[in-house]
Parts: sequence; C-alpha cells; structure tokens
Amino acid sequence: MKLHELRDNPGATRTKKRLARGPGSGKGKTAGRGIKGQKSRSGVAINGYEGGQMPLYQRLPKRGFTKPNRKSYAVVNLGLIQKFVDAGKLEAGSITEETLVSSGLVRRKLDGIRVLAKGEITAALTIAVTGASQSAIEAVEKAGGALTVAAASE
Repeated sequence: MKLHELRDNPGATRTKKRLARGPGSGKGKTAGRGIKGQKSRSGVAINGYEGGQMPLYQRLPKRGFTKPNRKSYAVVNLGLIQKFVDAGKLEAGSITEETLVSSGLVRRKLDGIRVLAKGEITAALTIAVTGASQSAIEAVEKAGGALTVAAASE
C-alpha cells in the first residue's frame, strides 16, 4: 500500500449538509429552523427548558447531604506494603505515614493514611498510621508485627 492509495472506509465520511444555500438545496431560506422564535435565532441552547413548565430536574426531590468537614484518607493495601518491603523501598522495622509518602507508595497524606487488609503479608512489620481496618490489624499481628492506630481527631 502506498501513501496515495490510503482511503477512508466506505460510508465512514459524509458530505456536510449545506444549509441556507438557495431553494434548490432543499434546505434554503430558513435552513430547517422554521420561522421566528427563540430556536430560529443563533446562539441559543435550551437544555432542560420545558416551555415554562417546571423542569424535571426541579420537580424531583433533593436527596442526601454532603458533610462539609468530612475527613478524606489515603488508602493503602497490605499487599502493596509487602511488595514495597520486598523491593527494598520500605524498611520493615518502622513504617510511618512519612515513610509511605517518601517511598512513593502514597502520593499524599490527605487527612491521614488508612491501611486495608487486601493482599498477603509475610514480613513482621511495625506500622503507625491514622487508621486501619480490624482485619488489617489482625493480619499484621498474625504475621508477627504490630499496627498502631493514632486516633484522628474527629
């Protein structure tokens, strides 16, 4: 195949409809917009407008609540911590939130780091973080380590 032989697939492109180009085109004069009114003018976008009737998005009830001062934790799985320890990026002795960030396992601390129990853990780790699931604490203790949770001020 040569450069001049390149073609689009049949039916992939269509010619643009030429609006308002005389009566012979079939879309002349008003270009299919009808006569007068808001929608015949240019620069009009009426999303969700229902002709004066109360729009659907306003008729439906509001639900829920977003807590303005809610805590957001960075989440780390035990399997990932084990992977970083095996790769030599983390020391098994004492793992803190600062060492997790500096090793690149967590991008940023946010309101603290929470450890979850996904994945296998074999090394005896000493971890100090803001939060941890109960199963994560049990998994670390079962492997011979300790996971301490510093209570975050709610």
